[in-house]
Order: sequence, then structure tokens, then C-alpha cells
Amino acid sequence: MVDFFHGQESLTVIQWIIRAMVAFFFLLFSTKIMGQRSISQLRLLDFVMAITIGNIIAHPLSDEELGMKGSIITMSALVILYLLSVLLSMKSITFRHFVDPPPIPLIKNGQIVPANLRKARISVDFLLSELRKEKVEDIQKVALALWEPDGSISSFLYPQHQTPTRTDLKIVPESFFLPLILIKEGKIDCHELNKAKLTEDWLMNELTSTYNVNIREVILATIDQNNNLQIYLYK
Repeated sequence: MVDFFHGQESLTVIQWIIRAMVAFFFLLFSTKIMGQRSISQLRLLDFVMAITIGNIIAHPLSDEELGMKGSIITMSALVILYLLSVLLSMKSITFRHFVDPPPIPLIKNGQIVPANLRKARISVDFLLSELRKEKVEDIQKVALALWEPDGSISSFLYPQHQTPTRTDLKIVPESFFLPLILIKEGKIDCHELNKAKLTEDWLMNELTSTYNVNIREVILATIDQNNNLQIYLYK
């Protein structure tokens, strides 16, 4: 059975499946080692890693004459180089600016900076599209817009165009509380239920007596800091 790991003239269906499973779990393990940064922020270093690793693992998964040993060794070396590069970027400002260059100002004081548009290699249409996504319809309202290293645009409006906050209106803010999810897709989340210091009996009683529904009918149920239960049913 271990022959699937080495190059063969032909592989059985089971051996192809085992190759795919080994590659899948190895990639999963490698991504876990590289950390969430490689998932949430596809920057220069992450982009290079994604293309390189994908290309390396694809060959033994499509060509039975190629063994997996060389691919796995190569990918392991690349993961180590990636981690060392991330560590180096945290220690060296020069290297950090190479892999994660500082943001490029696209708009300053309500005016587009054409030279920086060319430097970022984006068009005015793309800039306007990104501003519309942030509900900005007038460039002159923008004090500063930056092209971030991950390819996104951050915009900052002049204070007079910003939405007033509770502090601006002198309203006493309430404490923030993220509602706890007690039921997801008809199943109770016991961890969240314990966090809310509630019991399954209490929850089931609330569903039947207050809402007259069965738990299998509930796609989502949340509870706030005042123990107010909010349920959402399957349509």
C-alpha cells in the first residue's frame, strides 16, 4: 500500500485517493503552521507561497510516475523559509518594506494623485468603484485614501463628512455585548449555553412555551446580555 508514495507506472484508485488524502492533510498542516496571516491577508509573500506550493503538490497528484517524497520535502523547506521570512520581516524594517511596502496615497486633500495611481497600477474607475463600496460618492470629501499592501483601499473622510458618533452627540454609550449563539441549524451549542450559564431544559422550555416551535425548526437562536432570546426559523 505504501507504493502510492513512490513513482509508479500506474496507480490503483485506492492509491490515488490515498495520495490526495496525504496531500490534503499535509497542506492543512502546513497552512496551520504558517498561521492565519496567510489566509486572511494574501500579500506578496503569501501570494508567492500559494502559487509555489500549489504548483508543487499538483504534479504528483496528476502524474503517477512522480513520487510524493520530493514534493513534500520541497514544500516543507518552503514552509520553513516562509516562517523565517515572516520572522525576518518582524525584525528588519528594510525587509518588511520589501515584502509589505508602505501604503501609497491615492487621494490627498480631496485630489487624486495620478503618479501614485500609475505606481499602484490601478485606474480611476477602479478607485471610484472601491470608494463607492465605502459609500463615498464625492472624492472631495476624502481627506486621504491609501492603497494598502494587500490590495485594498483605505479611505478617510474630512471630519465634517464623517458620521457622528455617540460621543459627538453626548449620548451615554451602552456596554458592548456580542450575542451568544445557542442553536445553529437545529442543534444546541453546549459550549455557548454553558457560557451563558443556562441549561438545555430552560432553552427547550423557552422554545415550546414562548415560541411554540420545535428545535429542528430553528436555524439560529441567539441570546443577549439581558437573556432575551431571538430565534430564526427555517422558511
